[in-house]
Amino acid sequence: MAERKATVERNTLETRITVAVNLDGSGQSKFETGVPFLEHMLDQVARHGMVDLEINAVGDLHIDDHHTVEDIGITLGQAFAAAVGDKKGILRYGHAYVPLDEALSRVVIDFSGRPGLEYNIPFTRAAVGGFDVDLFFEFFQGFVNHAQVTLHIDNLRGVNSHHQAETVFKAFGRALRMALTEDPRMAGVTPSTKGVL
Repeated sequence: MAERKATVERNTLETRITVAVNLDGSGQSKFETGVPFLEHMLDQVARHGMVDLEINAVGDLHIDDHHTVEDIGITLGQAFAAAVGDKKGILRYGHAYVPLDEALSRVVIDFSGRPGLEYNIPFTRAAVGGFDVDLFFEFFQGFVNHAQVTLHIDNLRGVNSHHQAETVFKAFGRALRMALTEDPRMAGVTPSTKGVL
């Protein structure tokens, strides 16, 4: 089985970001981004997705978190696309429902080769610990555009914004884990009637 790993660097006038991903990891993570709440969410993706993630980012945080969060999403998407390769043998589709106390979220993903995001998180607060929750949309849009996936995110209920966000990222990790699982019956086969993704 080929290693499904990738390291991607993205450098702009606003950010300098390096992302390393191992799709067949053990859920280990290491982050240096300057955005602690995003790191807490990304740790959920690593742990529940059973992927190893290492992200280093230096961005213009003196302005705000926007460019850093968006560019992490972009670079993470590029890393996933590189690591998954031709997608032969994977389940392709993944979904998960995850609760946390009163909150419940559903995430569904398709490694379709087509970017598409349906995003519905009615956050009850505008910020969590100083983090602007509007930036989660920018993160996921960046990921989707560069991983070339279709992603549906729905927070079905929730009162606590921290819980809402955490259920989304845990479900995202679990959905990734399912979609990226390799089925030995599909070895060498592209999971599409088109023959290409």
